[in-house]
Amino acid sequence: MKRILKIGMDVHSTNYTLCAMEPVIGAEDRVFANIQVTPGYKNILMFIENLKMKLGLEDTYDIECGYEAGCLGYSLYNQLMAAGVKCVILAPTTMLTQQGQRIKTDARDAHMIAQCLSYGGYHPVYIPTEEDDSVKEYLRMRDDHKKALKKVKQQINAFCLRHGYHYDGTKWTFAHLKWLKKLELSPLYQETLDEYMATYDEQSAKVERFDARIEEISSQEGMKDQLYQIKMELGISGEFTEALGTKSTIYCCLILTRKNPVCNYA
Repeated sequence: MKRILKIGMDVHSTNYTLCAMEPVIGAEDRVFANIQVTPGYKNILMFIENLKMKLGLEDTYDIECGYEAGCLGYSLYNQLMAAGVKCVILAPTTMLTQQGQRIKTDARDAHMIAQCLSYGGYHPVYIPTEEDDSVKEYLRMRDDHKKALKKVKQQINAFCLRHGYHYDGTKWTFAHLKWLKKLELSPLYQETLDEYMATYDEQSAKVERFDARIEEISSQEGMKDQLYQIKMELGISGEFTEALGTKSTIYCCLILTRKNPVCNYA
């Protein structure tokens, strides 16, 4: 006989509380265990095996585990899926909860998660693919260099002000850069400014290169379709996209790859 089991997991960095439930339509659900174990996916696997032995090895089991999005991120999900155990991450704001229940305990939370798994009272969070994650890491790296560029701009501005040089026009234009290069300073001051400017040139070139690469990534099949859908949802027209250029693509890439595990559902 095939049996369906749902395992609600209330997970923390210090412990996991596991509740195994067999949903029964029109009757009270069967709860076989509600125990606390030390953190680690292998303890969950051991719990599942012990549960099968307790219920009978002659039956077959359809087992699904689930936990709320939180401190563990996707790590436990990935570990269980790699071990062949179905798992979902539940978006907390979408979970059906019992009204009037004010006292929260780990055991009650695990039981509630098992109930949500049993009757579909939740939305699963979006699980990033390896491709999503690699794009996210590339964008994060680009952001780090963008911050470094901003910082060196501030350092150059502060250096000029400390030594009585003030530029009246719009900064970081071609005219401003030309003005900076024409400043007449004493040798060591000039060497200091030259080093700042070398860092500025290096970071500017890197950010431009990264932006060009993002445009390449965004034109790939799959990514292109998802970006188009996001642009339509945001109301970004083709003309506006062309006017913004790389900024539009980067903005859409950020939305695509930085989905909030609590607020974005499959």
